[in-house]
Amino acid sequence: MSLPTSWQADWSNLKAVVLGLARSGFSAVDTLVELGVETVAIGASAKPEIIEMTEVIGSRFIPGEDPALLGELGFRPNFAVVSPGFSPSHPLVQSLSGEGIPLITDIDLAWRLRDKVKVAGWLAITGTNGKTTTCELVSHILNGSGRRALACGNIGSPILDAIRDPVGFDYLVVELSSFQLHYIGEIHPVASAFLNFAEDHVDWHGNLANYFAAKAKVFLGTEKAIIFNEQDDKTLEAAKAADVIEGCRAIGFSLFTPQPSSIGFVEDILVDRAFLDNRKDRALEIVTEADLGEIASVSDQLKANVAAATALTRAVAVSPAEIKHALSSFQISPHRNQLVAVSAGVSFVNDSKATNPHAANSSLTSYDSVVWIMGGDFKGTDPRELIQTHAKRLKAVVVIGITSDQTARLVTELLPGAQVTVISGDDVMSQAVSAATSLAAAGDTVLLAPAAASIDQFKDYAERGDKFIAAVRELK
Repeated sequence: MSLPTSWQADWSNLKAVVLGLARSGFSAVDTLVELGVETVAIGASAKPEIIEMTEVIGSRFIPGEDPALLGELGFRPNFAVVSPGFSPSHPLVQSLSGEGIPLITDIDLAWRLRDKVKVAGWLAITGTNGKTTTCELVSHILNGSGRRALACGNIGSPILDAIRDPVGFDYLVVELSSFQLHYIGEIHPVASAFLNFAEDHVDWHGNLANYFAAKAKVFLGTEKAIIFNEQDDKTLEAAKAADVIEGCRAIGFSLFTPQPSSIGFVEDILVDRAFLDNRKDRALEIVTEADLGEIASVSDQLKANVAAATALTRAVAVSPAEIKHALSSFQISPHRNQLVAVSAGVSFVNDSKATNPHAANSSLTSYDSVVWIMGGDFKGTDPRELIQTHAKRLKAVVVIGITSDQTARLVTELLPGAQVTVISGDDVMSQAVSAATSLAAAGDTVLLAPAAASIDQFKDYAERGDKFIAAVRELK
């Protein structure tokens, strides 16, 4: 059976199972119960307070991941809402799929229910690196220009909470992970952006081709503009193959002088040659690199994120003056190339959000002499090329992560003669910062840019970054 496509439709005869009961999973349960859908959640574990709230609203939680537990639902579900943590190979996903149960995400459900209060325009963003900062930039610019916008999806508020907001929004800026895009069905963003592509999440997707296929789905069904990175051939490949609404434009962004229908930099000025009538002969000034220096240290990654955010907001008619004004008050979120302290001429920088080699590459490129704290769960990616690329700027390497010995052997193999320190045991980050400090001298940067996920030793990248900050402040 096909699912309803409106909040106003009758959902009360349907039954659903929700895989996972973290923030997005609970918001799905809460939404479905409000719609009158008989709903049960299932997953390995959940916080006691969330389980309690689930029971209070009239649902329940089944702990475990054995497909046999589906027999405890008490019904055959009409559909399943799959949280991003459940890969296609997960036994529960395999069992539901084998039974012909439709699998959707909270993103799909929100698209169907977007008319509850006020139908917002959606701006969809993905990429291996930079999508969170770009989402925050876009949301900040839209709000600064007088539109009501919210960053959601894989960032901030669960998207189902956003569509149930009592006031509603003009725009939802939807960060989409490759996990969400793998399962996603039909949505129609006003504009969408594919920022960049590099190896990541191979363990989840099975191979790099599957990862790219998922990412490329961000352009599917876009109405006005698809935004691609002119310096990234894979995003261009996705743009050329995109199945979009007739009349949708392809807009490039880059760090170079833009061609017509592109946004880029002329020397130190970001200009728009896409969203103006005479784009053959003219360009609109957006912002200067000096302006960007008020946000954070100017890096290629920051410039690319601002260029992409400019393309997305220009696609919905935000003026250059409004963009420039909004950027003057923007602040980078913690854990992204964040200068924590300078002591005795040594800079301490927290880029815990560099959870893959592509992100770490952007961070390492910004500094000349680095004592690098790296390692963790590489998610099936290979840091070999990253290490070789930055060999000349790496003064020393401090390795963390449960596979630190194996990682250290790789670093030593690629950087013969380099100072490599392995950290293990308790209080990992404090030891890592202490070791890095002893190896650094005036003019060096102690950089936490792990190139890996954190879940092997920390709750998440934020906890990893917070512990780095605390360790640095203890040393000062």
